[in-house]
Amino acid sequence: MSRLAVYPGSFDPVTRGHLDLIVRTCRLFDRVIVAVSNNPSKKHIFSVNDRIRMLDDNLKGNKQVEVDTFSGLLVDYLHARKAHVIIRGLRAVSDMDYEFQMASMNRSLYPDVETVFLMPDERYTYLSSSMVREVARMGATLDAFVTPSVRQTLKRKYKGQG
Repeated sequence: MSRLAVYPGSFDPVTRGHLDLIVRTCRLFDRVIVAVSNNPSKKHIFSVNDRIRMLDDNLKGNKQVEVDTFSGLLVDYLHARKAHVIIRGLRAVSDMDYEFQMASMNRSLYPDVETVFLMPDERYTYLSSSMVREVARMGATLDAFVTPSVRQTLKRKYKGQG
């Protein structure tokens, strides 16, 4: 029986911090599903398909990782995939309150689930997709924050803006 973990998020766009957590998760689990949230109430700059493509581009060749999408409650998705572990990243102490609430709610809805918190490499503790979007919109250099393929996707998105 293989050990399976689900790393959910919007990945709008995927950052080097996200990729770092995926690599760290692969060290701990046999299989990792990177589950892209399809939440119509959130304003995303990239479609679900674009976000999946960016992840696929950056994870190709990693046989441990599957990229998928989900809508609705994460615990329903976990149940359908027979998964019992959620991976969440903690960048700073300020993340802990929200993440603790979510972990508690998920456990109350699906008692068999465990949330595993991982810290990214120190280079990425301040990094978020919203910061990357803002920096990209202003036309700044993105190499430290995203991979070249994501950088190109962001450039196309913000071409002529900023």
